Amino acid sequence: IHAWRAEHSQHKLPTKGGIRYAMTVNEDEVMALAALMTYKCAIVDVPFGGAKGGIKISAHNYSVAELERLTRRYTFELVKKNFIGPGIDVPAPDYGTGSREMAWIADTYTALTGGQLDSLACVTAKPVGQGGVRGRTEATGRGVYYGIREFCSITEDMKEIGLTPGIEGKTVVVQGLGNVGFYAAKYLQEAGAIIIAIAEYNGAIYNPKGLDVEAVANHRKETKNILNFPGAKNIENNIEALEIECDILVPAALENQITMENAPRIKAKIIAEAANGPVTSDAAEYLLKADVRILPDMYLNAGGVTVSYFEWLKNLSHVRFGRMSKRFEEDSNRKILKALEDLTGKKLSTSLVDQIAHGPDELDLVNSGLEESMVSAYHEIRETRNRQNEPVSLRTAAFINAIEKVAVSYQEMGIFP
Repeated sequence: IHAWRAEHSQHKLPTKGGIRYAMTVNEDEVMALAALMTYKCAIVDVPFGGAKGGIKISAHNYSVAELERLTRRYTFELVKKNFIGPGIDVPAPDYGTGSREMAWIADTYTALTGGQLDSLACVTAKPVGQGGVRGRTEATGRGVYYGIREFCSITEDMKEIGLTPGIEGKTVVVQGLGNVGFYAAKYLQEAGAIIIAIAEYNGAIYNPKGLDVEAVANHRKETKNILNFPGAKNIENNIEALEIECDILVPAALENQITMENAPRIKAKIIAEAANGPVTSDAAEYLLKADVRILPDMYLNAGGVTVSYFEWLKNLSHVRFGRMSKRFEEDSNRKILKALEDLTGKKLSTSLVDQIAHGPDELDLVNSGLEESMVSAYHEIRETRNRQNEPVSLRTAAFINAIEKVAVSYQEMGIFP
């Protein structure tokens, strides 16, 4: 069985990147994805270098016990070669892996390193009971939502593509109802968007009046697919769903879904790349000339690595976010509200007092930090795009931003030895 781990840049340590279990894994893919992780981390100001890993297997062909043995042996090899550690290289899940595998890695690393104090920080996206952080599961999808929301909030940019600002009322097509696609669609719907179509590997469903994302997810859980959802029309070829007229298209499944073959038929005004590389380079160039705005993947799906950074910080500090301050802030807020009631002579409802006085817990702080990271990063990218002498895409602007940050870091460090 062949396995790899690549570290692209050590301008910041540790390096960071997922581990995927797939038959498509090879040395070139791992190296390319490690480079993208460097840029992704730089875009959202996460102080990590880029890395990536993978094992060339189809996880479906192995039992849980066999997957555990493979994962633990892979971890052993990483430890032996000094390719894992809280200050060296911190893996995370990718295609074919999840919190279960991350828990195995953390346990193996702890056993092999002899009671190292910060050993749980060797990997992220662990179960909460094993040092994980609340909010990590939905982080990438929530980050996608924040990125789309920021783009749609700028009147000038929306006017250029003939849309009004804001998410409310915008029609959305989502390809892929996995972790990322589900949460992105869920938060978009909660913000007032109309999810008119959802595509999965075996087909798509369409309803111009809108689909209830949670109901579709429940339907899939019961029937094993999304087809035949009540009130929706089935579309046999899931790729055709990408060509439905809509305001926002969210490809959240596999690479290379929009190519020069179907790009001329894409009717969306905004393509939000929730997946890695869903639009080929030539298709992206064509769509740019057709005035379609593409929110690039290395920015838009950076929510996962951002919250992984928060988990890493939690593991180093050995304390849950909010544990030291939640009750103090809540008590302080209640005293302020009581003083306001005494001054005005008006009594606030208990529910309103509870809502205002609420002290932030771990999930509140994680979501707040994620929102700040995605909002700041988008405006940096936009400013970079606007100061170029000739028109460039948001993707090019994101690369410029990231490469400049990495270059500055190397310049400041100097060369040693």
